[in-house]
Amino acid sequence: MFLTRRTLLQTGASLACAAFAGALPVRATEVTERAIPSSGERLPLVGLGSWITFNVGNDKVALNRCTAVIDAFFLAGGRMIDCSPMYGSSQRTIGYALQKLAYPRALFSAEKVWASDVSAGSAQMRTTLVRLGTAKFDLMQIHNLLAWQGHLNTLRKLKANGALRYIGITTSHGRRHADIERILATEAIDFVQVTYNVLDREVEDRILPLARERGVAVIINRPFQRGALLSRLEPHALPDWVAETGAQSWAQFILKFVISHPAVTCAIPATTQVAHVRENLAAAVGTLPDEALRKRMADYVRQL
Repeated sequence: MFLTRRTLLQTGASLACAAFAGALPVRATEVTERAIPSSGERLPLVGLGSWITFNVGNDKVALNRCTAVIDAFFLAGGRMIDCSPMYGSSQRTIGYALQKLAYPRALFSAEKVWASDVSAGSAQMRTTLVRLGTAKFDLMQIHNLLAWQGHLNTLRKLKANGALRYIGITTSHGRRHADIERILATEAIDFVQVTYNVLDREVEDRILPLARERGVAVIINRPFQRGALLSRLEPHALPDWVAETGAQSWAQFILKFVISHPAVTCAIPATTQVAHVRENLAAAVGTLPDEALRKRMADYVRQL
């Protein structure tokens, strides 16, 4: 049976409390991983975004709901959690959850610096460490390329000193792709983060091939167009050949399309629901579509 997000929500509500308590069973199957080109370290193909969804302020009910999501994420085999200081209270929400969960060792923290000058960026990163309650960063990304030249020098020093493991750059909504290409072609970085999904495919032309050529890991944001893509597709039936993709819902269909691209290292869908985070991670279990099936998937969505 193929499930919609609405069906999964009904199940997820009853599972949220169990997830927070760590009572969900450990996954029986392994989430597919892909190597970070610059190091060989492997990451699960699906991570967790936090834009909007974790911006809950001091609402204890909402904080505990987000903690349940993060707990379920780790239990399902997830590692990368992506955040930014521009996401309201999201960093504090993640810090709250990590403390409640005794700082899971699996965590791969993908953070961002978003400041107009170098000194402000350095102060911002120190604040981020306090908010998360961690000693150092795994990945620090220059958010939307703001003051990227200055921050890149700072990040290289932090990496050389062992305070940072990976350096990245980001963009979203299809912006500044020409700048992203120039940086990929000329600078030594570990990660690039861009928008990509079954409809927003501009990065297929130049950025994804260039990242692969240059040995740069790729993080995908907005795989669901912040939910708009799912809302558009869920009134429609999945194709009668959907079993070939391994997907059981539109969300998994979309994610399998994204993560099956050979240049993609990790997609970071955001969610407020335990059922959704488990569904998302399950998209990275089993076989992935090949190039011919990816084309068929994109063609089907485009004609709806």
